[in-house]
Amino acid sequence: MNTAATSFPERNAAEVADLVLAPETAAPEVLARRARQRRQMYIGQVASYSLGASVLLLYAYGGVVSTAVPSLFWFGGLLIIGTFTVLSEAGFGDRFEDHYLTVFQISAHMALQLVFLLAVPTIGVAFIAVLFLIFAFGTLRMTSSQAMVTWGLATCGLAVVFLGSDLPIGLPVRTRLERTASMLCFVLVIGQCAFLGLFGATLRKILYRRSIELKAAYQRIEELAELDELTGSYNRRCIMRLLDVEIEKSRQTSTPIAIALIDLDWFKRINDAHGHPVGDEVLRTFAITIFANIRPDDSFGRYGGEEFLLLLPDTSGDAALRMLERLRSIVADLDWSAFSPGMRVTISAGVVTLRETDTADTFLARADRALYSAKAQGRNRIATS
Repeated sequence: MNTAATSFPERNAAEVADLVLAPETAAPEVLARRARQRRQMYIGQVASYSLGASVLLLYAYGGVVSTAVPSLFWFGGLLIIGTFTVLSEAGFGDRFEDHYLTVFQISAHMALQLVFLLAVPTIGVAFIAVLFLIFAFGTLRMTSSQAMVTWGLATCGLAVVFLGSDLPIGLPVRTRLERTASMLCFVLVIGQCAFLGLFGATLRKILYRRSIELKAAYQRIEELAELDELTGSYNRRCIMRLLDVEIEKSRQTSTPIAIALIDLDWFKRINDAHGHPVGDEVLRTFAITIFANIRPDDSFGRYGGEEFLLLLPDTSGDAALRMLERLRSIVADLDWSAFSPGMRVTISAGVVTLRETDTADTFLARADRALYSAKAQGRNRIATS
């Protein structure tokens, strides 16, 4: 009898996982993998029909069925497999979402079993058992709608056999040979069902592993989308979103929040005098310095150009001023001469705390005014508003 089980379940399952995760428009390498997998499936089907025909030969040797039955069964299976192989090699199935043409394959194999069930009812139970195997294969490929269609076709076919005829469907067990052949029918079906189960379990494991990998990759993409490529700090879109979150949290918990708008003093002069590569290194070093000296709950992002926004949740105005003064002193005391002899880098910052009437825009506007005040007072200083 027949099954569509394939060999090498782990390798095939890996290929199926690749195809499941492949884009709708299949690339040439994906189409090649599909064709290779279909070939392996058809080879497995040929092996299954050969095993089934061997069992029928035992029945024929015992005189239960005609000697023509094993040959006809084998050639019938080969005809179905050959037809789908030709379609596969021609790329016909690749036009459809289900490139295996699962419903058509199952229907063809199921029809063959029903034909032999009607033709040789004395061993009909053996052919009925194979129907379970065919559907076990189908569950690996079918959608719910395809399952309903094939189930309906199977129901109609079985209704014709059981209700439309009075054939004595059975399984001979009178002699030792007959019992051996009948046992082999079920042994083969059970073994091939187990093989399909192994294939399905392997596929589920691989898909689960791939889903974990995709989740990690997606998380990494999200992280990259939130970070400024040059400094590693949050980009403007992300730091603004975090500002809205922290403002809302501050109001819900009645805790203070401060922000600081920080600007590197005379940064344009650094770019003009030393070049943009040096300017980029200055920005990176500054960002690393800030990261090393803020709290885990603080958020630091690039607001634009050489301006940065520092969010200080649960921080009063005085504490924020002390923190920014400490940061200003650390930056000013760094040895910037490693980038260029005599180079000195300082920062100015505007620090403000949230008021009841503040929105994110007014909050930032006050920080900007404070920063402007710090610059107006000679830079390298912290101002508030």
